[in-house]
Amino acid sequence: MENYIVSARKYRPQTFESVVGQQALTQTLQNAIRQNRLAHAYLFCGPRGVGKTTCARIFAKTINANEPGSEWNIHELDAASNNSVEDIKSILDQVRIPPQAGKYSVYIIDEVHMLSTAAFNALLKTLEEPPSYAIFILATTEKHKVIPTILSRCQVYDFNRITVQDIVAHLQSIAAQEGITVAEEALNVVAQKADGGLRDALSIFDQLVAFCGNNITYEQTIAVLNVLNSDYYFSLVESALRHDVTSALLLFNDVLNHGFDASHFVTGLAQHLRDVLVSKDPQTLPLLETSDAIRKRYAEQAQHCAPVWIFQALDILNTCDINYRTARNKRLTVELALVKLTQLGVPQNVPQNVPQTAAPQTAPAPAKPAPKEPITNHQSPITNAPKEPVEQPKAAAPSIPKIPSISLGLGKKKEEIENQKSKIENPTPQEESNRPFTADQLRDAWVGLAATHTEELRLKQLMETYMPQLIEEHIAQIKMPNPWQMKELQKAMPALLRQLRSALHNTDLQINVIQEEFNQEQMAFTAEEKYALMAEQNPALAQLKETLDLQID
Repeated sequence: MENYIVSARKYRPQTFESVVGQQALTQTLQNAIRQNRLAHAYLFCGPRGVGKTTCARIFAKTINANEPGSEWNIHELDAASNNSVEDIKSILDQVRIPPQAGKYSVYIIDEVHMLSTAAFNALLKTLEEPPSYAIFILATTEKHKVIPTILSRCQVYDFNRITVQDIVAHLQSIAAQEGITVAEEALNVVAQKADGGLRDALSIFDQLVAFCGNNITYEQTIAVLNVLNSDYYFSLVESALRHDVTSALLLFNDVLNHGFDASHFVTGLAQHLRDVLVSKDPQTLPLLETSDAIRKRYAEQAQHCAPVWIFQALDILNTCDINYRTARNKRLTVELALVKLTQLGVPQNVPQNVPQTAAPQTAPAPAKPAPKEPITNHQSPITNAPKEPVEQPKAAAPSIPKIPSISLGLGKKKEEIENQKSKIENPTPQEESNRPFTADQLRDAWVGLAATHTEELRLKQLMETYMPQLIEEHIAQIKMPNPWQMKELQKAMPALLRQLRSALHNTDLQINVIQEEFNQEQMAFTAEEKYALMAEQNPALAQLKETLDLQID
């Protein structure tokens, strides 16, 4: 039986041209060799599995490529298991011996951050003034653990995480050489699971081949890697946009039944919404690392999600993620977050599906223009209404228009759908500038606006702490106990008010920031005032002060 070699070793690059995802670094090293501008010490740093040790070996072989027997001039030390002073001294003893073949002796020290402080100090002098034939290449995944005196003596090369596209292309090349058929979506899952490490990606690929054979599908990949199918996230967002609480909770129950962790589901949903937000702007679309088919689905769903809705949803999920760690009923914590998602944009305390009725009969109403929509047979005639006046909800605010695509498919006739879409896309000036709103709609708009102030952390904290309270139809107020905070919010209020008016489609909105009144018990006392109050309650305290001649600090 032929010995099996894992892909990470079998397809390990042997030349600079075959190194994946590090073109700038490999070109720099090649130019240094070609121009004979070699430094005496290099430090290769970066995440695991991105080619640090591989490039060090290729570099060591290339500088002595034309000399026979030069492979004996390459010395490697694993500092993870050989990190003592004695190990470094043995290397330094070898440095004193010139190479017998070739021009340079290369010393590769892997995981150099694992060296002890004494070992680092033993290396310092030789690293600063090595013999002309000695070149040191240090490799590490944790550059911050390397002492500054070592860093200052080396040329530092920072290796990048390998992109999803580069990993997918490399895996496709290996699959073609091995005669394996694999779906592109499956390779994208592998690349994202590897998190920028090519060695990890190759190990996962070998695992899939062992399970699936020569035909790897997307479904098999997510089953083997225990990855939550992205269809769950797309479906849950659609349920939230439809305000469908039932389907959202059933979908979450299905996720738990498949053995996935609820916290993993919350963070995955937040990442999904981040990708939806990225997909709304062509300039940020390159930040979405996925296949073309999945990218198209994100772009389609992004058309149905308003940015404010995404901001509010991300804030809900972030709060859920924070509370999940300390919650006693973790499932309920996630379910409450999902309920909040499905209720975003739903007006509170307003009857649903109630048709607009005529104005109260206390005064004759002016004649209104004929409605654009014809009266259908299912509408009740006004003559059949009871004679007694029906109590109308006070200041009943129409709900914020839903996204056109979400309101489709509800069994309405084609004419009604077109009319609804026309009203949303072309609102009348009256609806656009003075649309009524409720206290809950004002609060939701305020929370969504606070979520956008990510760079102004202080202002964001103030907006999250103090909420506007609606006291009249278009007038709200914010009570703040701290005068300095009140002035800070007042300074930002003109810009905030403009955005709130635009979000609520009401130019009459006014928000007053006032200082909350304190009673005597809430006020802070000076030391003299505290003493006077205590002496009033206990006269013996004043007598003690005079007898001992005490002073109030």
